[in-house]
Amino acid sequence: MSIPTPHIAAAEGQIAKTVLMPGDPLRAKFIAENFLTEPVLVNNVRGVQGHTGTWKGVPVTVMASGMGIPAIGIYSWELFNFYDVDNIIRIGSAGALRDDLKLMDIVAGQGACTNSNYINTFGVKGSFAPIADFTLLSKAVEAAREHGVEMKVGNILSADNFYSARGQEGNDEWKRMGVMAIEMEAAGLYCNAAYAGKRALCICTISDHLYRQEYLSSEDRQNSFTQMMEIALDTAVKMAEL
Repeated sequence: MSIPTPHIAAAEGQIAKTVLMPGDPLRAKFIAENFLTEPVLVNNVRGVQGHTGTWKGVPVTVMASGMGIPAIGIYSWELFNFYDVDNIIRIGSAGALRDDLKLMDIVAGQGACTNSNYINTFGVKGSFAPIADFTLLSKAVEAAREHGVEMKVGNILSADNFYSARGQEGNDEWKRMGVMAIEMEAAGLYCNAAYAGKRALCICTISDHLYRQEYLSSEDRQNSFTQMMEIALDTAVKMAEL
């Protein structure tokens, strides 16, 4: 397929080698306006904003993915396969399962369990385990420590459903298996990266706790995850130095 694609209007050369992908288009806009130098709007198809600028002299694109594996599946596929993007770092929010996690903690998905059927579309004869790229993960952990953050690393769950007919009971088994937190995109992103031979990582800030009455407002989720944003941006710089 040639570019522009059905979902991304950017021309050749307008997308950086590393793309940060929040789910929310307004979060992409916030990052571009508050962190990037000379950001340029390179995509706004369906309101899914993409901006390219620089951070510490390194080109970085910030583009929204929308919610859920089907959405990030489309955008990350086109970025990896048609725009020759090397690294995609999802920066999102997650609901905590583990008792020791609290609001605003930052977690990285070393692996991404899922209840989605997306994996089966790749035709593997078994259960593929979606995992993060180790180089991206190690550089993100390094960047986090430079910011004074001991980022929690482990298994996350990429769920197709935000609400469950089983209520809280549906999360108990995942918690028992040591899954840290629940989000909705990482497993699809990791599958696309594996298929394309590229790199992917999911970093999330804890926005609520599924076993305690603790949660952030939608405005907080949009604007207050600055530490996670800076860690992801510095990871992009470290990848450019390899």
